Amino acid sequence: MSEAVVAKRYAEALFQLGTEKSTLDNLDQEALVVQKVFEQNKKLHSFLTHPGVTNDKKKQFITEVFKGFSADMLNTMKLLVERNRAELMPLIVEQFIHLSNDAKGIAEATVYSVRTLSDNEIQKLSNTFAKRFDKKAIKLENKVDPSIIGGIKLRMGNSIYDGSISGKLKRIERSIVTANK
Repeated sequence: MSEAVVAKRYAEALFQLGTEKSTLDNLDQEALVVQKVFEQNKKLHSFLTHPGVTNDKKKQFITEVFKGFSADMLNTMKLLVERNRAELMPLIVEQFIHLSNDAKGIAEATVYSVRTLSDNEIQKLSNTFAKRFDKKAIKLENKVDPSIIGGIKLRMGNSIYDGSISGKLKRIERSIVTANK
């Protein structure tokens, strides 16, 4: 079975637990912390997957590092260690956050701009696109990309909305090439 399928099953199980116990918001916050910890500590992955370290030590480590976390999140991480699937934790967390956001009517997108956008500009974009996609909110991540020359480009899932100058120039170029054939 592929890692993505396995990760999705664990994420769905955690999501169902959170839904049944009405702890989804808490699990959401914990998932974001776990995601950040795994992103910032590359050695954590090596430690949790190292065959020379016993599962008991790995579980003890998880208990100490994630002290104060809900039993559901801790038990999920310990179960992954037990089943030698700890390397899937970042993927599971990503899937869980996606499921949780879908349930709350929240979408995630990346907006590319020539400069870093202000919080006010990001909020306006979020509100505009949330209405367009019939979502309650859109969480935007701003990435600076000087190659777009001006304007913005927004990517949400597999959809790209290109309002950049470079995108407009490319469309003009294609129409001229097509017209000359």
